[in-house]
Amino acid sequence: MEQILTLLQSAVVFGTVIMFGCVGETISEKGGNLNLGVPGIMYLGGIASLAGAYGYENGVSNPNGIVALIIAFICAFAASVLGGLIYSFLTITLRANQNVTGLTLTIFGSGVANFFGGSLNKMAGGVGQISVPVTSGMYRTGIPGISGIGFMVYVSIAVAIAAHIFLSRTRKGLNLRAVGENPATADAAGINITRYKYFATCIGAGISGMGGLYYVMDYIKGTWANDGSIENLGWLAVALVIFTMWKPVNAIWGAYVFGVLYWLYYYVPGLGRSSQELFKMIPYVVTIIVLVVVSLRKKKENQAPQSLGLPYFREQR
Repeated sequence: MEQILTLLQSAVVFGTVIMFGCVGETISEKGGNLNLGVPGIMYLGGIASLAGAYGYENGVSNPNGIVALIIAFICAFAASVLGGLIYSFLTITLRANQNVTGLTLTIFGSGVANFFGGSLNKMAGGVGQISVPVTSGMYRTGIPGISGIGFMVYVSIAVAIAAHIFLSRTRKGLNLRAVGENPATADAAGINITRYKYFATCIGAGISGMGGLYYVMDYIKGTWANDGSIENLGWLAVALVIFTMWKPVNAIWGAYVFGVLYWLYYYVPGLGRSSQELFKMIPYVVTIIVLVVVSLRKKKENQAPQSLGLPYFREQR
């Protein structure tokens, strides 16, 4: 029983990271933008939060926890939105290939993050020496009277619900979905295609970046690890978008299912190294199965937006 509870707790913490990435990417894709730069954006959010927190905690003699939390959040969100803005300019304004641009953004984000992460480690006295205990402690603080899980877990659930309500219950959300399905028709109806695409991509990137913030401040407790883990989680977040059938509210349970499947190998005795790696493939295999089943059933509400990944040329309307 204790092992099951530990597995579930690990799944919740793990799932929170990819839930942010999934919800952010879902919003972007609902606007027709396939942003494969989610891992890079999560990198940018993680390193920006760490750099902001490190600068603040080492710049004052008695750092305030609330101020440190706000600084880390603002830095992470701003850096992530900037990543989304770069992607938007290249793919929406310049109409560059979305797949290539997204992959390039991932490489760019990981390079920038690991460069500054290495620099921060040197400033702190060596690899593994960097620490922002005040900021990390604030992000790992649970809600009194509920549980010992960090409050960002509940924030991720609230964001998923809010995204669901926005996309299905508000006028702007319905306009955004129209842009993703058929931008020519939406344009003819007077909807500003460029504005909605920029909005969806930048806000989606900002939400995805919260996954990087949570990973750095809670998952690895306020330090920097140059091991590629954020990139792996970023790709899991992209896979989760398909698994949830482009519905943000499904990310709540889908992320935790991914967490259980990912960490299941740790609780199965007698597994060798190769068997562990096979177990880590399970979330991706499940995603492929879901994609095949959804494609065969051909229900429109469970399909990707019709114009996903396609540039919009108003002249060809």
